[in-house]
Amino acid sequence: MRTLRALGAAGAAALLTATAATAAPSPPPPPRPQLTDAAVDKAVARLDGTVADMMRRTGVPGVAVAVVHDDEVVHLKGFGVRRTGESAAVEPDTVFQIASLSKPVSSTVVAGTLTDPAQWDRRTSLPGFSLKDPWVTGHVTTADLFSHRSGLPDHAGDLLEDLGYDQSYILDHLRLTPLTPFRASYAYTNFGLTAAAEAVARAKGTSWQKLADDTLFKPAGMTRTSTEFSAFADSPDHAATHVKNPDGTWSPRFVRDPDAQAPAGGVSSTARDMSRWLRLQLAGGTLDGKRIVPADTLARTHAPEIVSQPPATPTARTGFYGLGWNVSYDDAGRLRLSHSGAFELGANTNVTMLPLEKLGIVVLTNGAPVGLADAVALDFFDVAEHGRATTDWLALAGSLYAQMDAAGRSPTDYAHPPAGAKPARDSAAYTGTYDNPYYGKATVTADDDGALTLALGPKPLRFPLTHYDGDTFSFETTGENAVGRTGVTFADGTLRVEYLDADHLGTFTRQ
Repeated sequence: MRTLRALGAAGAAALLTATAATAAPSPPPPPRPQLTDAAVDKAVARLDGTVADMMRRTGVPGVAVAVVHDDEVVHLKGFGVRRTGESAAVEPDTVFQIASLSKPVSSTVVAGTLTDPAQWDRRTSLPGFSLKDPWVTGHVTTADLFSHRSGLPDHAGDLLEDLGYDQSYILDHLRLTPLTPFRASYAYTNFGLTAAAEAVARAKGTSWQKLADDTLFKPAGMTRTSTEFSAFADSPDHAATHVKNPDGTWSPRFVRDPDAQAPAGGVSSTARDMSRWLRLQLAGGTLDGKRIVPADTLARTHAPEIVSQPPATPTARTGFYGLGWNVSYDDAGRLRLSHSGAFELGANTNVTMLPLEKLGIVVLTNGAPVGLADAVALDFFDVAEHGRATTDWLALAGSLYAQMDAAGRSPTDYAHPPAGAKPARDSAAYTGTYDNPYYGKATVTADDDGALTLALGPKPLRFPLTHYDGDTFSFETTGENAVGRTGVTFADGTLRVEYLDADHLGTFTRQ
């Protein structure tokens, strides 16, 4: 047998190269399209029955659906009514609040303003916006904030919005929130993304609404799409937002104005307009033969930026977040893009795409999240890929939303004071003005009978306090992030509001 020494340097190198080439496994072939037109047609044919059945099971009043395949809108339909108690039907041009479906729409807008994918990595500069760590403030980019990897805590700023603070106040006060490791931790944050989008608009010398109009909505013919709440509210053909009553019926009891977080959750649109956006996404930024968004800056939005869902088991699949998109890969290695939108005050939406198959669906609803929008999309792709639904997607999606709702509630049952509860002190021990650098002023007042009321926010919002035990009271939370009853504890000249204290920012000091 020849040795490497006998071969000499050149011969040895050649032998090693040949051996490595022989031994190294070939890369797996890229995934290929698998869905036939007949498979997609079967899934489309099932859609109307699926939507009707899920509306019957949940009671959600109105739904609109669009499906795009091979650059054609193969299904476009409205179901149910725009508002309970009225007869006006949902149509393809009915305007819905799309909630967090705004995020991939907004990332499309930003992609349309860029000439190079690397421009996503530009530093975010916006007057009044900074983070707790000055180094992070100096390095955080548009991509960091659009992919929720800035280190801001989960849903930072949302409770300020619930209390009535405007966008300027909220973005300014994010500097007080604690940070997790920069670019190494994922936490879904509406106002981080909003800050990045507003910075892009400011750099262009315009407003976010005008930037969205000029960059995407007008060129794409999305004539009924807006980022401003007034456009939704003033539309004669809009779907009112509904919540579920204790008896199982649905009522349009709340109005959700998301202007403060317009890029993250403030878009309103129709199934028809969203079908045009789907076509643009699946065609790499073109629509009707016209280039609207550069292909490479749009493609960057579809790439993983951070792990958002680590695998729970060795065989589980990892979930990622891109730029305004949930990014995953299926068993065939195909890229799958999706995003849900949810307003607890009355909207639930979903978009799901398999770009390789040039197939996408958008589902808009006018009911608080019970899983219908997500389940319709999951069922549709299940049938397209397997010829049948492999599970009850509505039951699964509904249970996940129920778990998320329950997770935010206090472990203390404030509606039932403990046996032997200590009495409260005289009301004067609690009344007064308290201050908090993040949440602002809190005022506690007492009426002639000593009943206490807590006032929070700039308006302010007023919450009657119910005694629980000793110096602890409770009140019923309101707004998009309501969590039922929460505790208010007085101690040593302070008051702590339990549901405002997840990031240890909820203690107010008496003045």
